[in-house]
This record gives sequence, structure tokens and C-alpha cells, in this order.
Amino acid sequence: MESVNQIRALIQDSLDVKSLLLERPELIQNIASSSQAFVDCLKEDGKILFCGNGGSAADAQHIAAELSGRFYHDRDPLFAEALHVNTSYLTAVANDYSYDEVYSRLVKAKGRKGDVLVGISTSGNSGNIVRAFETAKSQGMITIGMTGESGGKMKELSDLLLNVPSSDTPRIQECHILIGHIICQQCEELLFDLG
Repeated sequence: MESVNQIRALIQDSLDVKSLLLERPELIQNIASSSQAFVDCLKEDGKILFCGNGGSAADAQHIAAELSGRFYHDRDPLFAEALHVNTSYLTAVANDYSYDEVYSRLVKAKGRKGDVLVGISTSGNSGNIVRAFETAKSQGMITIGMTGESGGKMKELSDLLLNVPSSDTPRIQECHILIGHIICQQCEELLFDLG
């Protein structure tokens, strides 16, 4: 019975954090603005790049796949890429330079003015994502930070901050996927005639 109660409590914890999203009008507006930033970028033949570490890397890959493949509708693919998927590159740069450089070098190579970089970090302090944001800003890219409540170091480097009102890593990550799915759905609806 103890494990059943724990499961119920964990589900309730997740619901509570999601409910808090509804109480943050600035966050909801930033989600809408992020969707529009994606749409504007893609309409200009730009790229949406994602970066994260660990579970956040999995989230980055998940959201990129929804955009480049399909979400709800059969439609043209969108240019969305998670920057960690080339393990040979990742391990070489981490070894030859440092792990803090793995994303910034790819942003420098692939990113162009008007492209969007989405950095996912529950703390907002991941060194490699902070460096990538610095590089993106220097290139005129739009930076969207998906973080926990404080925003960490990414707060000041994010054009749009999607900071989930929690400091609990699993709850933050669950909300990041929810937010990512909302943005994917809005992109499909705004970019394509789905009627």
C-alpha cells in the first residue's frame, strides 16, 4: 500500500507543477512568443537547433523529431536538429577542446542570423549550453531557454525564457516536454493549411 500512496503522490506532484504553469501569464506569453519565433524563422528558411544534456538532450531530440518528422499532421518536414546526435563529433570536441565547447562550435558552424537555438537545462547553468547561447547571441540568433524556476545563468542570455516554476528536475523535465509539444502543435497550425 505504501508504494501505491507514493505513486499517487508523485502523480499529484506532477499535476501541481503543471497547474502552476496556468498561473504564470508571462510564461504562457513566452510559450506563444516562442511558437511565433519558430514560425518566423522557418518561414525564412531558417533552422531550429536544440541542445541539452542527459534527459534534457533526450527532450531536445524528441522535440526536434516532432518538428522534422511530423506531430499531428502529415506535412512537409521542418529544419529542426538536436546538436548532440553526432557522437563522433561530440566525443572529439569534448576530448580535444572541452565539454563546454561541444555545442558552441556547432552553433558557430551551423547557426545563422535569425535561426533559433533552444537550450534545455533544468538548472539553467549547464556550461556547454551557456557557451552555446553566448555564441548564438554573437551571431544574431534567437535564444530560447527552457529551464527551472530561477533560469540560472541562461536567464540573462535568453531572448525568451520558458522557466518552469519548480526546482525538482523530473517535474521540470515533464513540463519541458509539455511545452515542447504545445510549440510543435502551434507551429503545425501556423505554418500549414491543415483544414
